[in-house]
Amino acid sequence: MKNLTALFTAAALTLTAGFAMADVRPDLIPGLLQSGAIMDMDKLNQSALAQHPGTTAANITETELDHKAGAYVYEVEIRDAKGIKWDVKLDAKTGAVLSNVQDK
Repeated sequence: MKNLTALFTAAALTLTAGFAMADVRPDLIPGLLQSGAIMDMDKLNQSALAQHPGTTAANITETELDHKAGAYVYEVEIRDAKGIKWDVKLDAKTGAVLSNVQDK
């Protein structure tokens, strides 16, 4: 019985963690844009690129919109002119840079 309880507890924690850091479904994005909950993606991309002078939209290799702790976070992966990958996280509502770290 203890093993069964532990299994259910682990499953519940895993599901909760998944919801806390879930990707936003693409079909929800137009409504978020219209409501002002997030900025235009092109503006967010420009904010991320501004962290690495000389980069353009062609340097963006991946983007993702997440909902974390009640806020929307836009994540942009950039490969700079030297081929170094950077992960830039932005507040999706304001465009403020939350982090800008080299991908390891």
